[in-house]
Amino acid sequence: MVSAPTAPAVVIPSWNSAALLPDCIASIRAQATAVELMVVDNGSSDGSVAFLEREDIGHITLPRNVGFAAAVNLGVARTEAASILVLNADTVLEPDAIERLAAALAADPGLGGVQPRLLQLEGSAEDVAMARLYSAGMALTADGRAVETGAGEPQSAGWLRRREIFGVCGAACLLRRELFADLGGYDESYFSFYEDVDLNVRGRIAGWRFAYEPEAVVWHVGNASWQAEFRRPGAENARLVARNRLVTQVRFMPAAALPRVAAVEIGALARAAAQRRMRATLRGKLEGLGRLPAALRERRRLGRSGDLGRPRAWLGRG
Repeated sequence: MVSAPTAPAVVIPSWNSAALLPDCIASIRAQATAVELMVVDNGSSDGSVAFLEREDIGHITLPRNVGFAAAVNLGVARTEAASILVLNADTVLEPDAIERLAAALAADPGLGGVQPRLLQLEGSAEDVAMARLYSAGMALTADGRAVETGAGEPQSAGWLRRREIFGVCGAACLLRRELFADLGGYDESYFSFYEDVDLNVRGRIAGWRFAYEPEAVVWHVGNASWQAEFRRPGAENARLVARNRLVTQVRFMPAAALPRVAAVEIGALARAAAQRRMRATLRGKLEGLGRLPAALRERRRLGRSGDLGRPRAWLGRG
């Protein structure tokens, strides 16, 4: 049965994003759909909280950066709408984006989440037709790595069609609250990076599906706060991706894929050495190995609660 679209909550995790929040918030306020807005400030020191107070924006102020996953979970817990639009602070929405996402989610009760057409934002919002893609949906490689389909490509006709996708990008996605509650939200042990991949995997195991709605358009800078606030953002990124990717792979990949996964990870170390990120990447992989017992326990739990074959069916597709 098709249900009527309802206004979602919008949850924005933010860390020292005072330069980004005004455009993001303005684009939300320009939507035809009124929303329940909640910004979770991750211990900012750049005047972000003063902006939120001045603009009378619902917000949670944290004393330190607890990461993307925990911040979103806190924001979702403080809202009540039947769906949640998770947004990065470095996004800007086209005027009808929320309305179109809500309609797509309402049209199919089996969808756990819907992703917009994410475009690369460079400077100010540009001509939609001329922009390059940031993401047209998340896909999995044959060895279980997550990739954003279409990233960096021009918008050919193929990227303008609605379709089912493996999963949604955490930078901008509308999630059904029922899915969020069923899964217990994002796994906070990830801190940042790959927590959206993990949510997609667990959602698939539980029987949820995900879709891409190209008529909903959102602009995205990509890691703007991360790049500005870490002394070596590339190294910190490399550490977390190396750790979290390994944990995610252990949770759902078939044992037969182990040689392929090992070969790819060895190659990743070689690339890290060439990029002078070897220490950070190796540290991340060692941290991931330390989490293997917990990851294996989670794998067994997921296997008992659902079908591990559902996310595996998407390996190498897209």
